[in-house]
Amino acid sequence: MYGKDKVGILQHPDGTVLKQLQPPPRGPRELDFYNMVFSSDCTDPKLCDLRTFLPKYYGTWSPPGSADELYLKLEDISRKCNKPCIMDVKIGQKSYDPYASAEKVQQQISKYPLMEEIGFLVLGMRVYHVDSDSYETENQHYGRGLTKESVKEGISKFFNNGCCLRKDAVSACLMKVKQILHWFEHQDTLSFYASSLLFVYDGSYPQTNTNLVDGKILEKKVFSKDLFTDVEVPEYNNNINVLSSVSSGNGESHEEKKLSRIYVVHKKTCPKRSHSLAFLEGETVEQERAWKSHNSSSPEHLNGNLLSKLENVFSHVSTECKENSQVDVRMIDFAHVFPSNEKDAGYIYGLKNLIAVLQSIVNE
Repeated sequence: MYGKDKVGILQHPDGTVLKQLQPPPRGPRELDFYNMVFSSDCTDPKLCDLRTFLPKYYGTWSPPGSADELYLKLEDISRKCNKPCIMDVKIGQKSYDPYASAEKVQQQISKYPLMEEIGFLVLGMRVYHVDSDSYETENQHYGRGLTKESVKEGISKFFNNGCCLRKDAVSACLMKVKQILHWFEHQDTLSFYASSLLFVYDGSYPQTNTNLVDGKILEKKVFSKDLFTDVEVPEYNNNINVLSSVSSGNGESHEEKKLSRIYVVHKKTCPKRSHSLAFLEGETVEQERAWKSHNSSSPEHLNGNLLSKLENVFSHVSTECKENSQVDVRMIDFAHVFPSNEKDAGYIYGLKNLIAVLQSIVNE
């Protein structure tokens, strides 16, 4: 049986992922769905728009000498992340399709009786913790244990990196889920059952190098060169210690002025405009000002609570700079997609409830 012998998601050498095709009718139905949406002859604007929210589809693949062993060849959404954090959330009030047997219906309902009321189910997550440089994983039993009262906390766990709550990632995910909701509210030709949203963000973002000086965290963040076209910004080699002139007692005023100017540029550009590459490429610059020299740092400062200082670093990432995060949300699992002549009320209900939870996390 497929449930016992199925192979998990495999990595192809070219960077794509391989999903084994399920037995009929589920496997052929999912294959037909991908072929329909990504057909070069597709002229349906709704289906063309839907491609944006799916992993890119590259056809099928079979291992040499095993033509009957078929895999879907799909985009690896997490490939761009250094420390990928991944969460799978099943969406909809029903995890069974209209053609399910009475036995199948009862089986699915018993797995998570709150599905109809909440409209989504956390199937699992993998979260990178900055403080311990390790991953924490949760399986489907974790999600099934969540109640109406604890579901917000359960989702929040995915965005907690061990130092702080990554509200920048929450905000970016919220925006993407709203875009998916907009698509569903304007289509009435397909109904989705037992389909999921795959949440991905880079747990190592923002790319930050830190130096502890007098109890302060000095950050090196990466900005796009385009941000500084109107401002003269000194270039820094990554290996140059910005504190060198301060520590020697020379040029302190000049150094502080340069750092102040860079900080003003960051304040000017980040809160009001989205720059998708702002923290990912460009010149490395110092953002924090050093008030005292390295030699004057006390042991108390140097041995302070590192977690609280790391939290200060991550808190500098504004929730307004949503596009700066390495974040993605895609729809996956289409073995139970059927033609329809009305809006998919169950999926829309689940999306709205999930949006409410994400918005609540951002607002707290």
